Amino acid sequence: ASLGSWAVILDKIFRFTALNKSADKFENAVGGGRPLEEVASEAGANPTQPLPRMLQAALKEWRDARARGAIGETQAAFLIQRIDRVLDSIIARETAKVEDGLGSLAIVATASPFIGLFGTVWGIMHAFQNIAIQKNTSLAVVAPAIAEALFATAIGLAAAIPAYIAYNKFSTDAGKFSGRLEGFADDLSTAIQRRLAERV
Repeated sequence: ASLGSWAVILDKIFRFTALNKSADKFENAVGGGRPLEEVASEAGANPTQPLPRMLQAALKEWRDARARGAIGETQAAFLIQRIDRVLDSIIARETAKVEDGLGSLAIVATASPFIGLFGTVWGIMHAFQNIAIQKNTSLAVVAPAIAEALFATAIGLAAAIPAYIAYNKFSTDAGKFSGRLEGFADDLSTAIQRRLAERV
């Protein structure tokens, strides 16, 4: 369980670092005053990062609406709704991706202390059995079993503590990244609305 949780922890560290670095770079490009189409084309046809995909999805809806002819007030309202739905769908998928693996950390964090406690109880039972068999309560009789019991507790805590800390940290990071995607979606929607207002 400890090795599995550490694999998730390392994966999340590298993933969140890469996601935030890419998002910083892309937001700087979008905020640089260049046309959105130019920024989207530089991201490539199939970008792997969520922010470029969100931009391309919004621009696709914009181009499709323009291809159908003049955009009136009703068509503009429907366009904004479609863009919001598309962006919400991307945000939901990306949030699920960044939260993947957090459930296993939660399980390790909550279950490991109880598994360690089970080992503690088992070791103490073994100590009492030794006392009954040897009819002796000296430290030499009970010490090995008590040491095993304490070791089991220590192993449980060694697995649980990093998993608990990592779960809380990465849950917070996932929430922040989801909020970042939602903020970017709001900015895109506002930019499209501004374009629509300029065309009216």
